[in-house]
Amino acid sequence: MVTIKTAEEIEILKEGGSRLAVILRELCSMVKPGVSTKEINERARELGSMADDRPAFLDYQPDGARRPFPASVCVSVNDEVVHGIPNEHPYIFKEGDIVTVDMGLVHRGLFTDSAITVAVGKIDESAALLIKITKEALYKGIDAARAGNTVGDIGHAIETFTQSYPFSHAEGLAGHGVGYAVHEDPYVPNTGKKGTGTVLKSGMVIAIEPMLNEGTGRVTLEQDGYTYRTRDGKRSAHFEHTIVITEHDPLIITK
Repeated sequence: MVTIKTAEEIEILKEGGSRLAVILRELCSMVKPGVSTKEINERARELGSMADDRPAFLDYQPDGARRPFPASVCVSVNDEVVHGIPNEHPYIFKEGDIVTVDMGLVHRGLFTDSAITVAVGKIDESAALLIKITKEALYKGIDAARAGNTVGDIGHAIETFTQSYPFSHAEGLAGHGVGYAVHEDPYVPNTGKKGTGTVLKSGMVIAIEPMLNEGTGRVTLEQDGYTYRTRDGKRSAHFEHTIVITEHDPLIITK
């Protein structure tokens, strides 16, 4: 069921989104050669547990998952698209990697969600373009997220922008409603037709999150039950913001 947040709840979400943005900025600054994914997770747990907040992903068990998520943050490296587990088989970053840090925060009982892909040192031109276009695609989607439009308008805006670049959308992965839980209705696609799907209304809170792959859009789920990788082993990038639909411009609360 799609929910509408109250003005008071939106103020709380704005506080939580601002806190999450600060945390993500620090976590991304740690992504350097020689640092491990486990270190990112440990710091995420520390920062996310301050002032009575808590990391939203830790111990979260989505429908169909066989176990709760075991970390405070998702860290996805190179061909990992989303939901990489940072603490079970820690990876040490090396020059040329691209890394997505994806985290949710619960602040005063309400949830926000955001993700950023960053480079480890110097990266090649293809990886740099992949990151740039994925980030720009996010903002194209946000621009279309206006009261009276639909989720299909968001997907159409993202798809139209990205179609002239040599990248594919990760199949089956999309944005979602957020606020009262990690994942809520509506489903927010990264491709689509104008005027289709759920109509956006003022007070709705959604997470928009394009995920672009260098090669095929096909993905595969690892044995850990959470990590999605590209089927062809090529790299993937991911950006995400939580936004509020208003009567005017969309409000980005995790910026």
